Amino acid sequence: MKSKFSRGVTSALLIAPLAAGTIFPAGAAAQNSGKAAQVQAGQGGFNDWDKEQPGKHYLVKAADLPKPYVTESFANQSQVVPRPGNAWPKVPEGFKIDQALTGLDGPRTIVTAPNGDLFIAESNPGRVRVVRGFGGDGKVQTNEVFASGLTMPYGIAFYPVGPNPQYVYVGNTNSIVRFPYKNGDLKASGQAETIVASIPGGARFGGGHWTRSLVFTNDGKKLLVGVGSKSNVGDDSAENNRADVLEFNPDGSGQRIYASGIRNPAGLAINPKTGQLWVAVNERDALGDNLVPDYVTHVQEGAFYGWPWYYLGPNPDPRFAGKHPELKEKVQVPDTLLQSHSAPLNLAFYDGKQFPAEYRGDAFVTSHGSWNRDHRTGYKVVHVLTPNGKATGEYEDFVTGFVLDDAKVWGRPVGVTVAKDGSLVFTDDASNSVWRVTYTGGKHSGN
Repeated sequence: MKSKFSRGVTSALLIAPLAAGTIFPAGAAAQNSGKAAQVQAGQGGFNDWDKEQPGKHYLVKAADLPKPYVTESFANQSQVVPRPGNAWPKVPEGFKIDQALTGLDGPRTIVTAPNGDLFIAESNPGRVRVVRGFGGDGKVQTNEVFASGLTMPYGIAFYPVGPNPQYVYVGNTNSIVRFPYKNGDLKASGQAETIVASIPGGARFGGGHWTRSLVFTNDGKKLLVGVGSKSNVGDDSAENNRADVLEFNPDGSGQRIYASGIRNPAGLAINPKTGQLWVAVNERDALGDNLVPDYVTHVQEGAFYGWPWYYLGPNPDPRFAGKHPELKEKVQVPDTLLQSHSAPLNLAFYDGKQFPAEYRGDAFVTSHGSWNRDHRTGYKVVHVLTPNGKATGEYEDFVTGFVLDDAKVWGRPVGVTVAKDGSLVFTDDASNSVWRVTYTGGKHSGN
């Protein structure tokens, strides 16, 4: 149901219509089609669900942004419905998608263990599940609960970094714990050990954004944790150690802020080629349909990304006009801007060999979908172009088809990982499923 946010809007803000839509050829050929990809840029870079399709490319730049309040701000929550019998996710030509597992309870993050097992956080019931192997029918062969009794678990990471970890770290919404682990374990062999006793909690454990993503640096010396804000926009004490990426030693000591001003760093990943930290970020709401773009970016240590006073460089949030002018020129501009309100939640760099070479080293990002937009957007998986570890700013629809109309959806992608066989695997907390994308080289893209 849609409703408008009430607010005062001055006539001075209702200016600057969107730049004219622009379409131009991409720098590389369209994946597997032999044709030059066309990039939707300028106004065309802003997209609705009914215009999304696999292979469609977008490029949004900070210069393309409308002014705040050019459009009304809508509360437009989706209605999750069962998947209709004739509905199936859409993937690019040459790829196939299978529903590998269903019947889960709100699956969120999915991570590939060094031995190839897949660990899945089921946040609401407070457990972590491990699944193994895909049969000839594309279905998961082994499915076990690894650990339970957790507090809205989300982030999962293995330590030490490398082929033989000894622990699985889990990010509860308000703490970080670890379990003893060796390759092949389907059940935790010991009780949870608390590593960080207290981090700002979310939802009913503190309010606001609740996901706590985890990743270790490539050298294994630091644990990085994404902690989202408590509010949409706020600068009071309730936001201490929030809207930040926090850094810890593996034993939980040495807490400090690695990077700040990141409203909701819902997904963290290390680029295997460069060793840089990357993040998928939900930006702020209530400034209009196309503000503020969500984003995916590499994260510079010690850098400031704007929230709550600025966004995407020196653009001031009108709700904090005149505050902290000394920070204006210090705000980093993210690498790849995504459609506003699309809600990217996780990312994974493609380090497999199954997909064509054009995908290798690039990122795949899940988009959980909008609630603060007149026309729905997101509910898909996108391919973010990062050749040689450096983003071009361009992204491409990769998996779509989860939206039925502006009110109803049947799928919401959340976690994403690259399986040991090179397939792309992602979770969906609307159909409570795990989906697996494989490359066939043919034209078949259905089930």
